[in-house]
Amino acid sequence: MSSDEQDALDALEREASDFVKTRELSTVYLSVPFFRLIVNVWNRYAVLDLQPGVTESDIKVQYRKKSLLIHPDKTKNPAAPDAFDRLKKAHSTLMEEKSRTYLDECIADARRLLIREHKYTLDSPELKTEEFKKEWRQKTVHVLLDEEARRRRQAKAKLQEEGRERRKEEEEIEERKRKRDQDKAWEDSRDERISSWRDWQKGKKSEGDKKKKKKMKVLG
Repeated sequence: MSSDEQDALDALEREASDFVKTRELSTVYLSVPFFRLIVNVWNRYAVLDLQPGVTESDIKVQYRKKSLLIHPDKTKNPAAPDAFDRLKKAHSTLMEEKSRTYLDECIADARRLLIREHKYTLDSPELKTEEFKKEWRQKTVHVLLDEEARRRRQAKAKLQEEGRERRKEEEEIEERKRKRDQDKAWEDSRDERISSWRDWQKGKKSEGDKKKKKKMKVLG
């Protein structure tokens, strides 16, 4: 093979490689969610080009395969850094068992809801159509939104309950403090009360002596 032919083959290989990388970038980058927070969770599978329910091993293999294609060090495409960041986030979410399980459950719930709404069976051919898959994705978003709303309501109720408990505790603390202050004030005034009582007793005794003397004088 001549030098010119080799150069031409090398150029073709570079073009093919760049094309594959650009396609992978588009797959990841263009899967930007519409409802950013919620749809992005659903889109973790789309970013990695995987179906729900895959194994952890499949996720690792697919992540490595895609990361080698769209890593910023492997391509000069300006979208590479952002796309690679999305890829890492998708991989991180799906590798976390709790997050993946939660996502898989929401996706499965969405499918069951659609089957029930349309009165399909598990063998219905409609389940394999692109129209159903699209509707399934949309339903999953709704399920995720509902779950997020429920989670926020629960968090709000928990905060309110914690607020009530905190106020109750503060009131109890204030009541105990008030009682301590009263007890202290009562104890601090002890000497004064004793002195007043003694003065009263002296006054009463003195008054009694005067009445006694006056009575004796009258009798004399």
